[in-house]
Amino acid sequence: MNTNQPHIIQETGVEYHLGELKGNHIHYDFTKILIYLDAKGKLLFGKNFKIYEEDEVVLYKLCIYFIRDFEACEKLNIDPSKGILLSGPVGCGKTSLMKLLRYIVPHHKPYEVIPARNITFAFNNIGYKTIQEYGNSSFYCFDDLGVETTGRHFGKDCNVMGEIILSRYDLFLQRKIRTHATTNLNAQELEERYGNRVRSRMRQLFNLIAFDEKSKDKRV
Repeated sequence: MNTNQPHIIQETGVEYHLGELKGNHIHYDFTKILIYLDAKGKLLFGKNFKIYEEDEVVLYKLCIYFIRDFEACEKLNIDPSKGILLSGPVGCGKTSLMKLLRYIVPHHKPYEVIPARNITFAFNNIGYKTIQEYGNSSFYCFDDLGVETTGRHFGKDCNVMGEIILSRYDLFLQRKIRTHATTNLNAQELEERYGNRVRSRMRQLFNLIAFDEKSKDKRV
């Protein structure tokens, strides 16, 4: 990566210009970003990956957030200081997009995509140290939030991801460290899963960006 020109990205010998550098500010081009995302997606996920036209509204919101287009974010009521909660039905492409979008801003600190169920499995094995680990200052995207089982360690049950969200909320307040997540659940289901207190913190922690509930399953 050329740190002086992070909007120019090379992949397998091809140079992708995501916009133009004017002064010290990058003017991104959404169409060019989509071309790059399609190419990078094929490299990451295989030749059958594609950017679907019906997803472009969701993609636009995600892109303006990640490139820090504050003016466009304000128009769409997206708070750049918060994280992203990307919701939608099974198979609509949430995980792939969250894995993919970090590549359009190689000059930003990347986040790690971790399945929520893996975190619960870790808790079952090593206990509350797991909650402390994910409540640290690293950047994470918790994938498939809400489908993980209740944690159980030495006979004690724990809503592991609920506790981690509370820790991440404190971290957000203290140090403005953002957290991302994907989920198949709607707001009511999230509240039933984690309780009103956690759901209230999630409203302050995340921007909700949602696929249409009728979005097709791309894995079929």
